[in-house]
Amino acid sequence: MGDTPLDPGGTAVVVGSSLAGLRAAQTLRAEGFTGRLVVVGAEHHAPYDRPPLSKQYLARTWGLDRLWLSPQAKLDALGLELLSGRRATSLSLEEHLVELDGTDHVRFDALVVATGATPLTFAGLGGVGGVHLLRTVDDADALGARLGEGVRLVVIGGGFIGSEVAATARHLGASVSLVEPLPTLLVRALGPEVGEVCEAAHREHGVDVRVGLAAVALQLSDGRRAPLDGVGPRPEPPAGTGPRVEEPDGGGGPGSESSAGAGPRPDLPTGARPRREPAARSGPGSDVAPPTATVTAVELADGTTVPADVVLVAIGVAPAVSWLAGSALSLDGGVVVGPTLHAAREVVAAGDVARWPFGADGRLVRVEHWTNASEQGVAAARSLLAGRRHAPVHDPVPYVWSDQYDLKIQVIGLPDADDELHVVDGSLASGRFVAVYGRHGTVTGAVGIGRPRQLMGVRPAVQRRGLVADAIAVLDA
Repeated sequence: MGDTPLDPGGTAVVVGSSLAGLRAAQTLRAEGFTGRLVVVGAEHHAPYDRPPLSKQYLARTWGLDRLWLSPQAKLDALGLELLSGRRATSLSLEEHLVELDGTDHVRFDALVVATGATPLTFAGLGGVGGVHLLRTVDDADALGARLGEGVRLVVIGGGFIGSEVAATARHLGASVSLVEPLPTLLVRALGPEVGEVCEAAHREHGVDVRVGLAAVALQLSDGRRAPLDGVGPRPEPPAGTGPRVEEPDGGGGPGSESSAGAGPRPDLPTGARPRREPAARSGPGSDVAPPTATVTAVELADGTTVPADVVLVAIGVAPAVSWLAGSALSLDGGVVVGPTLHAAREVVAAGDVARWPFGADGRLVRVEHWTNASEQGVAAARSLLAGRRHAPVHDPVPYVWSDQYDLKIQVIGLPDADDELHVVDGSLASGRFVAVYGRHGTVTGAVGIGRPRQLMGVRPAVQRRGLVADAIAVLDA
């Protein structure tokens, strides 16, 4: 088992019901797996898309019905057991068991780890109202309920999520301050020159951008001061109350009595925004008693304060691997996998949680992009089906996009912030351009704003890690 192809009549378990997990389940079925297929998801929702949470869904132009990753009928046709509201709490490779909520378990012949990532937050915010994170649809509902005309929003963190929320909040009429301790917005993803283009767009739309300054504390309505330190993952909610696992005597393939659909979903008209009362929170992600105080301002490292009715903490994420502690899997900034995405003989990982060898030097990377999750979910399933000995090497061309105001930002490859930038079409000053990133004369990536066709023209050079000069020549021709 593991080095040989997966038994098509065995039991496959997918832990994680977001994009990577769903793509893995769909691929297993599409490519011949007829056995029992269990998908475990910590959220109570059916699989949904996350990128719109900071954009269309938060802006109330899309309803929940636009987020589903698969129509209900197609989910049902997969013949899977979707265990929503269940959290994996431990893994035993020796016994081939995934423990759920500390009380239940499911046995597997093959396992896909696709638990994604958890947003980072600051310690000590347990009694503070008005402070939000954004990772789930419930987070978006809670944040969206607070945004509107004249609301003072402070976004801590100038990466993609923070920048997108800032743009959306301005569209909703909020007064927005965007605080980033690094010299420019999006510098880690895009480098300083392109980051400055994005920063200029925010300023043009009325955002108060504070770069090179860290947020150091929150001022609260009861007169207290909450220091912003002790960064760590959002605390996990209490154990789930979803359906219990019933182990069948035999395999439960599509249409078998042991298969369960995803359950009913809201029947909403297209574009309707569901209105739910956000759960009472004592801090980011905490479903506990109401807060004792609310945020009124954010203190910055230079001694200035920024008034705030709402604060979004958007300082990054951590891979969701706590449940794998002691499992014998290699955990180092994620689940470490090989070129075929195998973490062990019968275990693969995909999406935000996976750390995999990339490029000619084989450096380990973890990529938090939609395209990566989708492609790795497919590739991980195929690796399980083939067995580690025969599985193909996963060698993708990473791609990410971001919509901010009228800017469509697209990035191919994995450039570093200190790579050289070569503008090959348009200009930085115009805000519409294509640029190639290079290191020692070799292409590491490309970025385009408002130039999708021209950007795709340099994709082959990024894919083969070609010469910068050749990539420039493509658009000069």
